[in-house]
Amino acid sequence: MKAPPVKSKKPISKLRKYLIAGLLVWLPLGVTVLVLKLLVDAMDRTLLLLPLAWRPDTLLGFHIPGLGLLLSLAVVGITGVVVANLLGRRLVAFWESFLSRIPLVRSIYLGVKQVVETVFTSDGQSFRKVVLIEYPRRGTWCLAFLTGTGLGEVQARTGQEVVAVFVPTTPNPTSGFVLLVPITDVQELDMSVDEGLKMIISMGVAVPHWAEDPEQERQEGTMLEEKLQTQG
Repeated sequence: MKAPPVKSKKPISKLRKYLIAGLLVWLPLGVTVLVLKLLVDAMDRTLLLLPLAWRPDTLLGFHIPGLGLLLSLAVVGITGVVVANLLGRRLVAFWESFLSRIPLVRSIYLGVKQVVETVFTSDGQSFRKVVLIEYPRRGTWCLAFLTGTGLGEVQARTGQEVVAVFVPTTPNPTSGFVLLVPITDVQELDMSVDEGLKMIISMGVAVPHWAEDPEQERQEGTMLEEKLQTQG
């Protein structure tokens, strides 16, 4: 008695392959469009600050997405032009002097301003380097971003050179926590901040290319050879 024929699994495996290939195209595109739409919609809400008669929806009779973004960029640019001259700097100094007299507002405003100046100024060192530290225990490593050096009292009381690093969470790097780590326990990496963020957001899936990795070079060389043989 003959055994029943075994059904081939090739059609199922091919279907799975095609579905994954389609997801690799549409899923990143869909997430990108969704995030951009959320940002544009949030920026368009700045149009509500204009008087009703001046709003583009009222003047044109229909809504054009993205006008709020253009308005925000225009306001930021004009503000930068104003504060770049002597009169503008005096106005900003007067405004900050006024805010510094309000207890709660003073703490929030000055704290946010210090963070923004540190991150966005060209001479700042915050978020310019990706580092590797052993956390939460020895033998376990995590990515972090160097945020501060010369920590004053912290450095004096610890008796060693300590740096501040920001350890982001995955897959949302906007949240995390700050660690004060001895500089001897910090390893600076060659990857850029963008590559580090990409690796964190992807939960370690998107590993940046490293020219000094012999295994990665060998795999890329093998793939190139196979591709050339296929084309040949």
